[in-house]
Order: sequence, then C-alpha cells, then structure tokens
Amino acid sequence: MKNNFCLALVAAAVSVALSAQAADVTDKMLVTASTNTHEVLSSGMGSEGQRFSPLKAVNTSTVSRLVPAWTMSFGGEKQRGQESQPLVHNGKMFVTASYSRIYAIDVKTGTKLWKYEERLPEGIMPCCDVVNRGAALYGNLVIFGTLDAHLIALDQDTGKVVWNDKIDDYKAGYSFSGAPLIADGLLLTGVSGGEFGVVGRVEARDPMTGKMVWVRPTVEGHMGYTFDKDGNKTENGMTGTLNASWPGELWKTGGASTWLGGTFDPKTGLAYFGTGNPAPWNSHLRPGDNLYSCSTLAIDPKTGKIVWHYQNTPNDGWDFDGVNEFVTFDMNGQRVGGKADRNGFFYVNDAKTGKLINAFPFVRKITWAKGIDLKTGRPIYVDESRPGDPEKSADKKKGSVVFSTPSFLGGKNQMPMAYNPGTGYFYVPANEWGMEIWNEPISYKKGAAYLGAGFTIKTLNDDYIGALRAIDPKSGKIVWEDKNTAPLWGGVLTTGGGLVFYGTPEGYLKAVDAKTGKELWKYQTGSGIVAPPITWEDGGNQYVAVVSGWGGAVPLWGGDVAKKVNMLEQGGSVWVFKLAGK
Repeated sequence: MKNNFCLALVAAAVSVALSAQAADVTDKMLVTASTNTHEVLSSGMGSEGQRFSPLKAVNTSTVSRLVPAWTMSFGGEKQRGQESQPLVHNGKMFVTASYSRIYAIDVKTGTKLWKYEERLPEGIMPCCDVVNRGAALYGNLVIFGTLDAHLIALDQDTGKVVWNDKIDDYKAGYSFSGAPLIADGLLLTGVSGGEFGVVGRVEARDPMTGKMVWVRPTVEGHMGYTFDKDGNKTENGMTGTLNASWPGELWKTGGASTWLGGTFDPKTGLAYFGTGNPAPWNSHLRPGDNLYSCSTLAIDPKTGKIVWHYQNTPNDGWDFDGVNEFVTFDMNGQRVGGKADRNGFFYVNDAKTGKLINAFPFVRKITWAKGIDLKTGRPIYVDESRPGDPEKSADKKKGSVVFSTPSFLGGKNQMPMAYNPGTGYFYVPANEWGMEIWNEPISYKKGAAYLGAGFTIKTLNDDYIGALRAIDPKSGKIVWEDKNTAPLWGGVLTTGGGLVFYGTPEGYLKAVDAKTGKELWKYQTGSGIVAPPITWEDGGNQYVAVVSGWGGAVPLWGGDVAKKVNMLEQGGSVWVFKLAGK
C-alpha cells in the first residue's frame, strides 16, 4: 500500500511537470503554428503571415448560425484604436490594447485573468494613434512593446514582469506598435517613428532574458552590431555603402522605420521586414534611391545579415511606406512572397533571392507611376505627379501642388491581408483615395515632426472608399471585390471552410464566400473594427474572434475622409463567436 501511494505521488509529480512543460511555447510549436488549429501562437496565424486556417466547421453553409459566445471590454476611458490580433494558448487569450495595455483572458468564459498597463510618460509621440498590434509567445512568456519604446516580457500565468528592456529614446520620436516576431529562437523587433527622423532598424534579442544579440540598421551608412553574453558589442558590417544613394548628412536621420514588424518563413530560413518612408518627405532634398527605405529586406535571423533587398519605391516622394507584410507561399513550384504595397502595386518576389516575378496594381487608380518594369524591377515614374521643389517656387516656401493617387495612407496600410492556398487568392483590404500634396522646406530637430510636406486626403468615388479584393497573384487580376462606404482599416482571415472574415469601420464583422465574394454573414460589434480576426477550435467547437475599437490613422490624418467618418464611435472590446446549436 505504501509503495502504491509513493508511486501515485511520483506519477502525479511527473504529470504536473509534463503539463507545465507542455504549456511552454517552443520553437517547434512556432514553426508549425500555421497548422495548429487548437491555438493561435503568433501574429499572422503562423510566422509566414498567411492568416489562413484549415478549419471547416464554420463554412459557407453553417456561417449563418454564428453567434456571440462571449465579449469582454477593455474598460476605462482609453477606448480607441484597437488594432491588435489576439493570441490563444493554454486556455488563455492574450490581447493587447491601446495605450500599451495587455490582457490575459479565460478563453472559454471571457473572464479577465490579469491585466498589465504600462505607465506611459508625458510626451510620447506615436505617429498614428495609440495603437498596439499584438504580442509574441515564447516559453512561459508573453512579450509586447510599448508607446514609450520598451519591450516587456510577462509571465503568462500571473502577468508579472520578467524583463523590461528600453528600445530607444521616446523623446527623439521612437515608439513601438508592431507585434514582435520569434524566428529561430530569437525575438525580432523593429522600431516606429519615421515621421520624426529616427533611424529604422531590426533588432534580435534572447526572448527569455531580453539581452541583445544583434542589430541591423535599415538606412545605408549606419553600422550593424552583434552583442556577447555580457552586452559588449562588436561591429557587424555597415548597412549598404555610405552616401551611395543618400546625399550629404541626411542618412543620419533617414527614417525607413520598421514599424509593422516582420514575417519568418521556416522553409527559406529568412525573416522579412518592410521599411518605411525616407525622411523627410520632401524628396528634392535627398536625390537618389535612399536605400533601404520603402523596401522589403530578407534578413538572416542568426546573423542579422541582409540577404537580399527589393525597393518598391525608390526616392519616395509620397510617403509610400513599404512596411506592408511579405507573405510567403508556394506558386508554380517556387517559394515566393506577396506584398500589397502602400504605393498601390502588388508584388510577387522570389522568397529566396528577391527577384521580381510579377507586379501589378491592386487599386483602380495610380497616378505616380505608369507601372513596374519587370526587367529592372523599378517603377515607371510619372514625373509631373511628384510634388514640386520649394526651392524652385517664387517664395521658396511651397512647391507646386499635385493631386496623387493613392493617398499617403496607401492602397493598403497596416491592415494585414490573407492568403488561401485552396483558392490561390490573396484577400486584400484596399482603399481608393487620393491627396493633394506639396513640399515645404524642413530641417531636422530632435523630437519634432520631420515631414517637409503638406497634404489633404480626398475621396475618389461617391459610393465607396474601401474594397476587400480577391487578387490572383499569377495573373494580376482582381477576381472579385466587396465595396465598403468607409475606408477599410482592419485585417483579414481566410479558412478552409471557404470563407473570408474581415471587419469594417462601421462596426461589422463580415464573412464572405472566398470564391465569389458574396456576403454570407455579418454582426455589429458596436465600434469600428481596425484589427484582424482569428479562429481556433476547442472542445469540438470552432471559434472566431476579433477586437473592436475604432481609431488608427484615418481619423487623425484623413483630411476630407476623416470628416466623412467622424460619426463613428470609439470603443475597446474582444468579441468571440461560435456556431449556435450542435
């Protein structure tokens, strides 16, 4: 009897130990996250960023029975700009919220388990609202960034801080809004703040300790570094060649921020980060391509080396940030990546080499370029569509005004697209709008806006601004579209059930047929949706979730468009849905 009792105690101890071990998020789990239907372990529903789930219980025939399972409010007065994608692991949902907050929620009941809120200092300078786009999971930690440019790792069970590392000086314009990325056991992050003349970069840390491993600047002329276990740094090669595509001293405040974060493809072993606009916006001050702004960078996560780059908008003069996600997939037996760029063109590049395979418009009207030369990979510019040089004006204060499309808010902005390997289509939340834009003289001042341009956003059509579009990356055709009165600013989810889910500023979470675009279901969440949905299964049920809360860049920067949507209400809540009945 005594021996049996001892054996039972040992068995119980082993069971507890194995359970605790199983709760830790491992590299192996993250590599296969895109096929894990029971959890959502990373931003993008897998590090490749496809935002595809093979789940089929909620499908074109059953989606009409989708009803709320639970909802939870973020509470307080900080109800705006909710762009977060939730994560689901070990019975908990982890979701970030505006003003650098993060919540752990019981995924079955919607009960708040804990909350962490960063005590933000006065004077933070986020460019485009007080948003946060999500967290990363590793080991027993949940890791997210803050508006005062910190990275914070919390215990998943308790919410207690395990480590807190400063990225940079928020007083110089640095902030953090993207979801961190785990690649090959390292925590990869970018920086926000391109409108303040910061220098973009990608950094790698030990996710369990926060200690730096390497840093790679994204503006040529800046030095990369590696760090030893004691924090001592050694040079790891300059990014590009000093002054090769940047004149004078402007590279020192060159922008090219990496504010949306990155993707990682285990098949190529490469991480992909998009880079933002060069600073300042006035392109006449910086003749040349201004590498590596407005580009896709393929980075070796082990070393921080740039393996290849492709520049979408050389010598950008329209604020066409190239941060949009690079989503890898298989096409014609080749590993490639798709990118719906802010400049209005969709690009398909070889994921291993960066060679351009295809490029075509995904919006109806583009005036800054006639197209993309597939041989050279460069845009065919329309010179008269570039804002004029103030130095050539009579008073030297304002260059000639041009009307350009798309607007600087982009054919697509932060809202992530989705790829369905079953249909072979990308589902892109696109916007049709233009802008009056002109250049002005500007000089750099630490912590001050560094634009050198003025602008007003304008609508192009009376009946719609946003349009969810199914894009065939092989043919370059828009297969179908679902138009929306207000601009689309939330991301997309697609499933094996033949569905595409997306949200609208008017507050609806919608489901449409992935093959035809026919609307099959919608639900009013009470505030505008500017976040991407997710799905998972538990206990035989498939769940769909989305964060609701209007905000982001449109009401802040949207000009005439902002006036059209100023009736929309702010908010902050998580909605979870499941099928009614059995």
